[in-house]
Amino acid sequence: MTEDFLQAKIVKEYTNKYCLKSHNPRNLIMSIPNGGLRNKIEAMKMQATGLLAGASDLIIIHFGVIYFVELKILGQKPRPNQLEFAERIKANGFNYLCFDNEDSFWIHF
Repeated sequence: MTEDFLQAKIVKEYTNKYCLKSHNPRNLIMSIPNGGLRNKIEAMKMQATGLLAGASDLIIIHFGVIYFVELKILGQKPRPNQLEFAERIKANGFNYLCFDNEDSFWIHF
């Protein structure tokens, strides 16, 4: 399973479980467009407008609690810039979680 496939599956299922208009409260899950190939001009524009290397894949607001979530394929570990981002998030009092499979994600949420 690719990381993109895992992320898409989690976003779809989380949305259906917690983010529909009928849910109260209506939670939120959103992605951070960090990955992918870009031409040099687009990359410079994204960096100038706040793109941060190492930022988590998802931000989830789950019943009033904010989580920054990194997703990895099974057995893969976060890169150094992702670990630095995680430390900055935790130092500011927020939750940072990293999952390499869907089951672990759903145990938490």
